[in-house]
Amino acid sequence: MPEKASRTATNVKRIHLQRRSPEYWRVTLDHPPLNIFGPESIPQLNEIITALETDKDVKVVVFDSAVEGFFLTHYDFLAKPEDTTGLPPGPTGLQPLPDMLVRLSRAPVASIASIRGRATGVGSELALACDMRFASREKAILSHWEVGAGVVPGGGPMARLPRLMGRGRALEVLLGADDIPGDLAELYGYVNRSLPDSALDAFVESLATRIASFDKRAISETKHFADVASLPPDFEIAPEWDVCFASIARPAAQKRIKALMELGFHKPGDVEERLGYYVGQLGRR
Repeated sequence: MPEKASRTATNVKRIHLQRRSPEYWRVTLDHPPLNIFGPESIPQLNEIITALETDKDVKVVVFDSAVEGFFLTHYDFLAKPEDTTGLPPGPTGLQPLPDMLVRLSRAPVASIASIRGRATGVGSELALACDMRFASREKAILSHWEVGAGVVPGGGPMARLPRLMGRGRALEVLLGADDIPGDLAELYGYVNRSLPDSALDAFVESLATRIASFDKRAISETKHFADVASLPPDFEIAPEWDVCFASIARPAAQKRIKALMELGFHKPGDVEERLGYYVGQLGRR
């Protein structure tokens, strides 16, 4: 990996792993103020995915956030493109982010996304790569806002969303590029359930500890057969990343991203908190 990315990832811990027990792990996303995901985060997430694939004891992992209002948001548009494109492909042959998401989906452990705050762009893609998703009814927002900014999503949502919610609803999410609150996400099948915010943590904790008490081989073999029936093949996911980066460089996307930046994109404030609304206004200005 590039020296700069490696040094930054070492000095600034953005993803924390807590082993609640040998069988039950928690992964907490912690990059305030917005939980933006960029090339410096990739080695940290890769280390955790590799551990999930190889640890003999872990049975269940929960992904959550330490940042108020944000589960995980979009990719870092301020990072140099070469800091991402210079990273080598992962073990699947895919580029690093889609590689890690594919490997998480296939890891021999149960993965759960506990969504409180915005899961937009990469945050949605991480949640979709998990086996199960549970959302705060009052505080969760899921979205793929990219098309509204002239960008093609890159982490596999076109391959995953239609399998979860059907083609029409998936295209509503992807092409509408609007915010989907927790209760609607449940109705559409974007998440397993939405729960009152006060009940989310207890529910996820109870389910995770229950699964962690079961036999690891039974978990991994059952998940494997479900994967065969439900996961997209790599060849469906691979082109999305390349098209995503090509789309970012196009004039239409550059114009819209610049307009978003001028409004306050990438900074704490109303644009990041209501991104679906703002991308819907770009073509009307």
